[in-house]
Amino acid sequence: MAKQKFQTEVGQLLHLITHSLYTHKEIFLRELISNASDALDKLRYLTLTDDAVKSLEFEPKITIEFQDGDEPKLILSDSGIGMNKKDLKDNLGTIARSGTKNFLSNLSGDEKKDSQLIGQFGVGFYSCFMVADKVDVSTKKAGEEEAFVWSSDGHSGFQINKDVREEHGTTITLHLNDEGKEFANRWQIDSLVKKYSDHIDFPIFLSYEDVEYDDEGKEKSRSPKTDQINDAKAFWTRPKSELKDKDYQEFYKSISHDMEDPFDWVHYKAEGTLEFTLLFYIPKKASPDLFRTDYQTGVKLYVNRVFITDDEKELLPVWLRFVKGVIDSSDLPLNVSREILQQNRIMSKIRSNAVKKILDKLRDTANDKEKYTEFFHQFGRLIKEGVYQDYEHKEALTDLLRFKSTKEDGLVSLKDYVNRMDIDQKAIYYITGQNEGSLRNSPLLEMYQKKDIEVLILDDEIDEIIITSVPKYDEKDLKSVNRSGAADDFSDEKDEDSEKSTKPVLKKIKKVLGDKVKDVKMSNRLSDSPSCIVADENDPTSQMQEILKSMGQTDMPEIKPILEINPTHEIVEKLKGMTRQKAFDDIAWLLYEQALIQEGVTLEDPSGFVKRLNKAISNTL
Repeated sequence: MAKQKFQTEVGQLLHLITHSLYTHKEIFLRELISNASDALDKLRYLTLTDDAVKSLEFEPKITIEFQDGDEPKLILSDSGIGMNKKDLKDNLGTIARSGTKNFLSNLSGDEKKDSQLIGQFGVGFYSCFMVADKVDVSTKKAGEEEAFVWSSDGHSGFQINKDVREEHGTTITLHLNDEGKEFANRWQIDSLVKKYSDHIDFPIFLSYEDVEYDDEGKEKSRSPKTDQINDAKAFWTRPKSELKDKDYQEFYKSISHDMEDPFDWVHYKAEGTLEFTLLFYIPKKASPDLFRTDYQTGVKLYVNRVFITDDEKELLPVWLRFVKGVIDSSDLPLNVSREILQQNRIMSKIRSNAVKKILDKLRDTANDKEKYTEFFHQFGRLIKEGVYQDYEHKEALTDLLRFKSTKEDGLVSLKDYVNRMDIDQKAIYYITGQNEGSLRNSPLLEMYQKKDIEVLILDDEIDEIIITSVPKYDEKDLKSVNRSGAADDFSDEKDEDSEKSTKPVLKKIKKVLGDKVKDVKMSNRLSDSPSCIVADENDPTSQMQEILKSMGQTDMPEIKPILEINPTHEIVEKLKGMTRQKAFDDIAWLLYEQALIQEGVTLEDPSGFVKRLNKAISNTL
């Protein structure tokens, strides 16, 4: 068969692996064994649930052989589900997941950075090209007659030809290069399997020639020998007392294909009326596909150690899609379907317990501010999603929210804020927008700074959606300083004389601006700035309007802002006595337009703004 080209992303991945991951080259064996274990998992499930393959002889095992000398080889075989021609092309010639495609198409060229990122979606099978000049994959799918062999040098493409093979399963032959020949060694293989794959739930055998020597150290005889070199006990079933941090870290790497240690983990066994085991990991870094609809789930479901699925988004709430690990139940049926999982009372209880255990872990982590900040920078958006989506756990998730603040560097919780509140303060105040620097310098904060009142800075584009679902915290209302109503808490501090003299000016400005504004009001929130814009209490803010537009809601009615004027500002004082109508009109428009700019709103008529500004500068000079 003619040679076929790799998909563009595969070529990029191969280049990245061979150039960036050299110091991690030994992980190729972990990846190949992990893939073999997955193939065995899938066939074990089918032999128990699918009549078409129940009669197959199935002896689950992984076998490793090696050949040293001038042409060193490493051969890894499994008796798993195997692949047909289409599987070979789809699995070894193509990357189907668009999250991974997107990552690879945006490689930075910074190899050090990219080598750290690559662990977020796994190097998988292609890691073997770090140690081999050529790779042959001979395979036969369980229940099918034809066998095939896939061959590639990892550069120019691949070939798929028919093969002769009696048994189902897969055999991978690595033709080792100079960098890989060290792995054609019994002790090296044994050491790596014990380091990375001892927990694999199937026996791993190493075949080698046992050499006997005489008293003078000369070779006396050679005999073929095969030893099982792993423990072959499902890792999550082992007592926690037996396991060390290093054990947990290595198991995580084998199921996640991540090259970094996990951020943390939860291992829990429930016994009694409902029996199940949970082993969940929180990665250190968010994977590139977390915010894509085709995100890859990270949790595998087992029933009595029999693998059921790793493609079920009902196992955990959507906001927990960053979690990786295992759920193993003794109470679910082996032939559990997606529909049964969605409606199953047992699965519902397991899921509820799983969420509780993860939340307990996050609450504990939150006691260490520095460590929790590290977590929140990676996964804070998903905690926010949970606040919005998960009513059952909303209170616990609200406690896990963190925000920037005008009072403290770093991130603060709502509890931190309330603990710092003055006894007379009526509400928790926050400001929303897209630029932290602009928000910190917003005229909307002037009164709060003057009164030493803390304001939370919400500069993530989804913050405004999330925060509106938390109307109260610890019996305190949450109020947006972007809205007109937030200043009502301080309405008893009006200057009646100033108010009286400013009313005619407000009326004139309103007439000049016409239908551009909903109203022009006197402000008691401004001290240094002459004007600001706010949203009516029942209208979406300018930030929310931008979010709605980005979501495709282009048919919204026009929402007009409220312009607030500072009655004590020098500009406003001079407007009170101004008789030149044209100059008054220009200043009124400038007060409105500069307030829009400070709020991050794009001006409809920037050239008109520039003309008015230039005229004002010219008059001043």
